[in-house]
Amino acid sequence: MIIEFTQPFYCLKWTKIIPFLKHLFTFTYTYIKPLRIMSSSFLSNIRAITFWLFCFFCSCFSFSSAQNGKPKFKVIAFYTARDDKAHISFVHEANAWFPLMATKYNFQYDSTKNWDNMNPEFLSHYQVVVFLDTRPEKPAQREAFQKYMENGGGWMGFHFSAFALTPSEFNQDWNWYHETFLGSGQYVSNIWRPSTAILDVDRNFPATKHMPKTFKTSPNEWYRWEHDLRKNPDIQILCSIDSASFPLGTGPKLNEIWHSGYYPVVWTNKKYKMIYFNMGHNDMDYEHKYDNTDKTLSYTFSSPMEAKLIVDALLWLGK
Repeated sequence: MIIEFTQPFYCLKWTKIIPFLKHLFTFTYTYIKPLRIMSSSFLSNIRAITFWLFCFFCSCFSFSSAQNGKPKFKVIAFYTARDDKAHISFVHEANAWFPLMATKYNFQYDSTKNWDNMNPEFLSHYQVVVFLDTRPEKPAQREAFQKYMENGGGWMGFHFSAFALTPSEFNQDWNWYHETFLGSGQYVSNIWRPSTAILDVDRNFPATKHMPKTFKTSPNEWYRWEHDLRKNPDIQILCSIDSASFPLGTGPKLNEIWHSGYYPVVWTNKKYKMIYFNMGHNDMDYEHKYDNTDKTLSYTFSSPMEAKLIVDALLWLGK
């Protein structure tokens, strides 16, 4: 009996696998069992293999059924991917990585550069909104996002999505977002160049309860903020930079190297279903040490614990 699979076994339908299982059992118990000349242990092994093959196929088709079913929740990611090559690199990485997680954990991931989709009708189709690199700028977009969050929507933001600095292209001209929602106020400074850090984790939260007390991140450009989030009763700091990380950064400017201080990098606002990650700036070959392509030197999701934290946070938001 020869069974040829022209597609992965987990993609096969029950109508195709049932005949195979029928033939398998028939072959085992019609042809193998009567062969008394064989040892009983050999026959037992054959029947055991048959049984485990059956269990294996059942589990595979259960997996297939889950994957082909209705997604548990839907995610829409907004991005701009303009100007900063490190942010663009992260956006491309995220838009490749999140669909893989969507397949694994059975949710739907969509992404768009059209910020005009930030409207009530469009957002009503999604349970989680992600800002990969920037924020909405138009008043109608901002109003739609605020109402979405006030009505129980989920949000995950990365790195530059919290940036505001007056004067700059991204002025602090949205008090609800930067003061009330994020609580961080304006950007103050950052390390250079992107460096790995050891993070302390508050595990008293659904998205962090399965994390270790500390973990090592991928290289990142870490930000310092205007407000001390420890003094905000609405904010729960989930990850902060451990002192073992210092000195953090390599300069060349002295103020781009941190030697001490308290720096929150992941937090949530307890009045909303949200989480912010300061990660999202990949290291790049700015100096063209390797070639002239400004190649990416590090990837955010290459840190297993960092990736786990982001997945666990997304699954919490999607509930």
